[in-house]
Amino acid sequence: MPCVATREPGGTGLGKLIRKALLEVGKQAVAPSTELFLYLADRAQHIEEVIAPALEQGKIVLCDRHTDSTLAYQGYGRGIDLQLLRRLNEMISRGIKPDLTFLFDCPVETGLLRTARRRSQATAAVEDRFEREKVGFHERVRQGFLEMARSEPERFYVIRASRPMEEIFEEIKKVVEEKLAA
Repeated sequence: MPCVATREPGGTGLGKLIRKALLEVGKQAVAPSTELFLYLADRAQHIEEVIAPALEQGKIVLCDRHTDSTLAYQGYGRGIDLQLLRRLNEMISRGIKPDLTFLFDCPVETGLLRTARRRSQATAAVEDRFEREKVGFHERVRQGFLEMARSEPERFYVIRASRPMEEIFEEIKKVVEEKLAA
């Protein structure tokens, strides 16, 4: 079955510019509402340009991050009203919602160490704004994702991400094959 792989932010030409603005502002503070509206602008363009056309063509869309990330980061992490975020996501996404969401879960400290290790191995990698956030922010985001997974167990599949990559790959492969066969 044909598949489109994409990401948010940055899945379109405009999205790449928005991603750069969101992640690479140096030490400059970004107001939570500004951050939110940049993510929503990226999503609106992404839905219009990539996701909706792919779905209309009968393709599977594999997206790294989507509306749940807005709820987790801007809602649980930044404290923006969750109901407002849900309404904005619904409007921007035109009702398009993932059929299956993989949540890669690990302790916050493990995730931050992996990110730091990846950055140190990359050429010219710069720490982004989220990597500079305090551990408490990342804990709130993690708890937000886990709460969403508990509230929608038919859509979320929680992966214990502290295991070896090969095990995780096999688990995901099995879940996807079962979903496609259904």
